[in-house]
Amino acid sequence: MRNAMTNKTFAATLAAITLALGTAACSGSGDDVAETTSPEAPAGISVTDGRMSLPAVKGNPAAIYFTIRNVSEDPVTIRSVAVAGAASAQLHETSEWNKQMDMQELVQVPVQPGSEVVFEQGGKHVMAFDLDDDLAPGDETEVTLIFVNGDKVSFPAELMAPGTADMDHAAMEGM
Repeated sequence: MRNAMTNKTFAATLAAITLALGTAACSGSGDDVAETTSPEAPAGISVTDGRMSLPAVKGNPAAIYFTIRNVSEDPVTIRSVAVAGAASAQLHETSEWNKQMDMQELVQVPVQPGSEVVFEQGGKHVMAFDLDDDLAPGDETEVTLIFVNGDKVSFPAELMAPGTADMDHAAMEGM
């Protein structure tokens, strides 16, 4: 009797393991991961001019600039940001307070219908912290904006040498 119970328990366990492995095998390949790290933009949302100004001093954060446009009929609100090659990133804004320049973390950034928000030096920008050592000028990294409703938009950001992210690089062609 004990042997029959052990065989039934073993058979049930084996069936459960087989089912679990079969389900995992059907769940897809690692390609699904690529889709979630480079999501399509929500309708009417576009991001252009992505660039990351690398820090002059190793260990300091980088600054990321870009323009986001909303040509949809609905407002969107950026809640957070992720940057490939950075341990963390935050939305920031530089402003004047008490006759001094001050930088503050932003909790959210709204983008109204029919408008654009420019992330630029001296204004709104993204700070990227704890950068990978292999990030180098001339390369690109991926920046992902996450909206309050969970939608995401990813865009490439050109890696720029310190202090060059706001230069007019088109004027330098042929040099």
